[in-house]
Amino acid sequence: MDATIELKRRRFSVKDYHRMVETGILTKDDRVELLEGEIVEMAPIGSPHQGTVDRLNRLFTSRLGERVIVRVQGPVLLASVESEPEPDVALLVPRPDFYTTGHPEPTDILLAVEVMDTSVEKDRRVKLPLYARAGIVETWLVDLNTDCVEVYRRPSPAGYESSRIVRRGEPLAVQALLDLTLTVADLLG
Repeated sequence: MDATIELKRRRFSVKDYHRMVETGILTKDDRVELLEGEIVEMAPIGSPHQGTVDRLNRLFTSRLGERVIVRVQGPVLLASVESEPEPDVALLVPRPDFYTTGHPEPTDILLAVEVMDTSVEKDRRVKLPLYARAGIVETWLVDLNTDCVEVYRRPSPAGYESSRIVRRGEPLAVQALLDLTLTVADLLG
């Protein structure tokens, strides 16, 4: 006798998620993010992943100075898709309050970057389409396993309409900051 059990899931709004933080149900020690109404645990961060995030932070901060705010593993609000992910790095439009009055939204995000080692499937199949549907203009997937950067642009409800893989030795630029020229080696060391 094969009986299929259907599990009911409770989806949460961004407002519900914020209330859980405010009331202490979720704390800063909980490594979670809200993705399409579901609270999802974040994978542990290993040394290669963290080192790459640190390198990107230094690279963008030193080369762009006050032209952007470099947010490292901090929340961004994607209300249209009931999500509050934490990209590894986000380049934000500068604001005098440094987003103390609210998380950055898609129009504030010049670039979202996910560093992939053990998180390849989640980043590629969950977060990337989510970023496109939310309207983030550009996303990079920095793949530590293949030593390349996947560049995605022109978001749409169906996904990013433009993509390319950039390998070592090839130039790379942020669409909103075309005067900043980088290479994959700059990102990966």
